[in-house]
Amino acid sequence: MPKTSHDKIDVQNINTPGKTTRVDAAKYRAMLDAMMQVMTKTAPGDTAKDIKDATKPHLPQALFPEGATSGWWQKTVQLDLEAKGIITRSPTKPLRFYLT
Repeated sequence: MPKTSHDKIDVQNINTPGKTTRVDAAKYRAMLDAMMQVMTKTAPGDTAKDIKDATKPHLPQALFPEGATSGWWQKTVQLDLEAKGIITRSPTKPLRFYLT
């Protein structure tokens, strides 16, 4: 699990190996939990838009009122999970993702 400190969490990005960024831990965990509930475990997987749309009902309104910023958080968590090998990117157009 990512290293935490206070209300921030370190995340990775598959596109920039070795670099970490600190983000809000509560929003990260809320999106992570939502993504784990909706993502498929079989290839080719779902598009980023499908995942974003499916996660919205699972996100707390206090953190994501009306789904605000959910797209940014979905992408942040997706890139972190890819870097950690928890999700896989299928070589499709559009890109699709699934749990490994």
